[in-house]
Amino acid sequence: MQRLWTKEFVSLTAAMVFLGTGFYMLLPTLPLYIQELGGSEAQVGLVAGIFTLTAVVFRLIVGGLLDRYGRRIFLLLGLLVFAVCVYLYNWVGGIAVLLALRMVHGASWAVCTTSIGTTVTDVIPESRRGEGMGWFGMSMTIAMALGPMLGTRVMQSQSFHDVFLIAAALSAVALAMAFATRVPFQSGAGARRVDFVEKPLIPLMLALLLLTVSYGGITAFIPLWSETISVNPGLYFLVFAIMITAVRPVAGKMADRYGEAAVILPSLAVVTVALIILCLFQDIFGIVASAVLYGIGFGAAQPAFQAMALRLARPDRKGVANASIFTAFDLGISVGSIALGWIFPYTGYPGMFAVSALAVAGSLVLFGVFARKRMKQRQPEEPSVS
Repeated sequence: MQRLWTKEFVSLTAAMVFLGTGFYMLLPTLPLYIQELGGSEAQVGLVAGIFTLTAVVFRLIVGGLLDRYGRRIFLLLGLLVFAVCVYLYNWVGGIAVLLALRMVHGASWAVCTTSIGTTVTDVIPESRRGEGMGWFGMSMTIAMALGPMLGTRVMQSQSFHDVFLIAAALSAVALAMAFATRVPFQSGAGARRVDFVEKPLIPLMLALLLLTVSYGGITAFIPLWSETISVNPGLYFLVFAIMITAVRPVAGKMADRYGEAAVILPSLAVVTVALIILCLFQDIFGIVASAVLYGIGFGAAQPAFQAMALRLARPDRKGVANASIFTAFDLGISVGSIALGWIFPYTGYPGMFAVSALAVAGSLVLFGVFARKRMKQRQPEEPSVS
């Protein structure tokens, strides 16, 4: 069996832990910071959405550049700008300035995460891709567990200033680790053009987009909703992260053995049930039960989507394939946070979560009808390529 746990794989995964922890410290705290600046629920959704919308645009650009010019320069530059942006939140004095900073921050997030995610695929053996992506995904799981709780604790015991300072320091550690990591990649400098989207992956992208519409609503509004029912805003994210930690290694091995569709289809159904629970139970039971199921479903589906994309894409287009999947991921979050923020005044939290459930149900139908068919069409071609 080919070796998975190389020095490069461990270093990149650890760097993602530090980067993700700094990022997720902002999830439960930034909505409250926006309210302190005088922002409304709609503006909370706009601030969250503009970040991911900018990330979408830059992912479309950076994926092809990674394949043509290599990973390292984009990885280091993205991490540097990300750390600086987090620190600059200390100097924001209004919503307009915050929106501008979030655009730059979103661009840096797109560059550094696409670079790390693509670099990791260079060091993961193909025969262990699902397992490797599952373990790499654990880096964000750990960040999801530590970040929101750490951010909430620092905000309550100290200040927003300290939240941003610690998050910036964690991002700087990720930059240092990436700088010290060597990756076995030679750029395809002879390529004549830079492509932005892997077209065969479009059905898969649309299914993932609909799934992450719900994630956009969760990340933007669970902190606010938790406050209204006197529950710690970090509780949902902690339970969510614990369940992802439990499910991802198992789901990754299942994807390698039985195929990604066998993991994605039931996972989407579980996520739909999790969101329905939020509609029906407006209390701590609803939060915990939903977080358990959402963590299981989302934790299994997300790396399986990425592994499937890499399996369908050409070997020399890993950067574009990763960028395509991350673009769908970010666009879904952006659409979800902005659109759900707009409908909140008319539906309240239960109606907003119901719309999220419908989006995931649509993802289930779309994936079952189109994306799995696309996978079957491409699989027969694989032996002739190798």
